[in-house]
Amino acid sequence: MSELRRDVIRNNWVIIATDRALKPNDFPINKQGAKTAEFKGFCPFCEGNESFTPEEIAAYRRNDTQANLPGWQVRTIPNKFSALELKGSLIKINNGVYSSYNGLGKHEVVVETPQHEIDLPEYSLDDITLILNMLKSRYDQLMKDERIKYIHIYKNHGLYAGASLGHSHSQIVGLPIFPNENRGIDKYYKKTGRCLLCDILEQEINDRERVIYETDHFVLICPFASRFSYETWIIPRKHTAHFMNVGSEEVKELAAILKYFSIAIKEGLNDPSYNMIIVSAPVNVENPIEGYHWYIELTPRLIVSSGLEIGTGYYVNPVAPEISASILKESLFKALA
Repeated sequence: MSELRRDVIRNNWVIIATDRALKPNDFPINKQGAKTAEFKGFCPFCEGNESFTPEEIAAYRRNDTQANLPGWQVRTIPNKFSALELKGSLIKINNGVYSSYNGLGKHEVVVETPQHEIDLPEYSLDDITLILNMLKSRYDQLMKDERIKYIHIYKNHGLYAGASLGHSHSQIVGLPIFPNENRGIDKYYKKTGRCLLCDILEQEINDRERVIYETDHFVLICPFASRFSYETWIIPRKHTAHFMNVGSEEVKELAAILKYFSIAIKEGLNDPSYNMIIVSAPVNVENPIEGYHWYIELTPRLIVSSGLEIGTGYYVNPVAPEISASILKESLFKALA
C-alpha cells in the first residue's frame, strides 16, 4: 500500500510507497549513469586558470598569495553567466494578468578546491571547515545589502542535479524577493506559536523511525514526507534562524557530518547525482517570518519528474523514508568505521 503524506514544511502532498524500496541499481538514472561532462584537459576553476574567471570576491589563501593568482584554498567569484545584477532598485512591472520584476540580485560561485574531480568524500575536515566558513562569510556580506531578501546556498553534484562542470563548487544567490516554497513554517507558527522544525525534531527523536544519526549539535533524518528517495535533512538542535549564526564548534561537527555522510551516499547509493541546499530565513524584511529554523536538505536525484509531479505538484517517492533511513544508517556506520 502507498500513502499520501502531507509535507508540513511546504504545505503540499507526497505519494510514498510504504512497503517497498528500490535498490540503488534499480533506479533508471543509475542505470544510465549520472556523471557530468567528461574532463577534456581544461577547466576554468582549476588552480592556474584564474585569468579565465571573473576576478575573485573573496578567497582563503596560502602564505598570503596575491588575489586572482594560484595559492588559494577556497575561492569565491561572480557567476560569469548570471542573469542577476545588484544595481539599482527592485521595480515591479504589471501588464494585464502578468507581472514581473527586473533582474536584481547577486549570483556567486564558491570554488571549493584547487583540485579537479575531487569532492566532499575526498576532502579533509579542514577543507570542509574552510568551505563552510566561506559560505557563512558570504551570507553575512550579502545580508548587509538591504535589497537582498533571501540568500539561497546550494551545491549540485552530478549531471542529473544540474552540475555542468566536474570541478566541485557551491553557489550562492541573493534574491530580491522571498520564495514561497516553505510556507508551512509561517502557517504553523501562526497557528501554534512554536517552531515547526523544533517540533519535527522532537517527534523524530522520540519516534526513532527516520533518524539516521545524531551528534551533539545535529540530527540527520529522512523526513516523513520525503519528496525524493533517500532524501536527508541535517537539522541543528539549536533553534537558529540564519545559517550564518552557526558557531565554530558546530561548523567543525557539521564538516565531519558532511564528509562521512557524503561517503555513505557515494558508497551506498552508487555515487548518485544530488542537490544540497541550505534552507534559511529571509533577510531584510519588514515583517520577519517567525519560527524559522535553518537546516540542510540533501536530495539524491535517482529519478526524473513525471507527468504526475509536473501536473499536480505532488512528488512520488518509491522508497519509504523509514526504509531509506535504515539503509543510510547502515551505510553511514560503515563510512565511520
